[in-house]
Amino acid sequence: MTLVTIGLAAGTMFVMAIIMSYILGWANKTFHVDVDPKVEAVLDALPGANCGGCGFVGCSEYAVAVVLENMAVNKCPVGGENCSAAIADIMGVEVGEAVSLRPVVYCRASYSDRLGRTDYRGEQKCAAANLVAGVQGCTYGCLGFGECVEECDYDAIHIIDGLATIDYDKCIGCGACAKICPRNVISIEPFREDKILVSPCSNKDKAKDVKSVCNVGCIGCSACTRASEIITMKDNLPVVDFDKYSEEPMENIIKAMEKCKPKCLEFIGKK
Repeated sequence: MTLVTIGLAAGTMFVMAIIMSYILGWANKTFHVDVDPKVEAVLDALPGANCGGCGFVGCSEYAVAVVLENMAVNKCPVGGENCSAAIADIMGVEVGEAVSLRPVVYCRASYSDRLGRTDYRGEQKCAAANLVAGVQGCTYGCLGFGECVEECDYDAIHIIDGLATIDYDKCIGCGACAKICPRNVISIEPFREDKILVSPCSNKDKAKDVKSVCNVGCIGCSACTRASEIITMKDNLPVVDFDKYSEEPMENIIKAMEKCKPKCLEFIGKK
């Protein structure tokens, strides 16, 4: 009786396997979608990092956008110029201007510069600390617990004296650090040169309130805007027009830096 039961079970499983194989084969033919060979070629040319630095979820999505939506071929920060040239060759187009995208930390206050900082003993994460009122006086600045460091696959960002600091010689501009920051202190900007001028402050408050919480915050005096045409004020903060950065005479940029009383304007980039 036992042998008969085992035989029936084995026979049933064998028949079911044949039926399922037939169904899967039929489904594969019926629902098969032809993939444009160019998509596969572009995907092969990409590094496969799936970092999101191109603005898409992964390399596959970017490859489809390049072939079917005429997306620019030079958006892969990991592959660089060689990758862009290979994709351009596949698509039969020119590479065009390649602008490096890199993160900027819009805060420069280390622990000693932060006024009103409390002894926070909760979960040592920026996302958790950001939900607690009064962790530090400035509600705009870097919290410094380091999710951005954990998120970076290229060892290009570190917490130094409580402040997220970018190593631009290692950074490939994937944008992972910017996406994880709960206060949006980190922003991805176009670097048309190895070093660019920025005003690393996010505090939108008036001068008196800024001074009460930070020793190095921008006071919104707008003196820099009178020296350089590429700097304008928005929400009490100077904003650099990076699209026109290369057109601005360096003497104007230096003059703007000299007029900044708290010395908030500075050059950042590769060493």
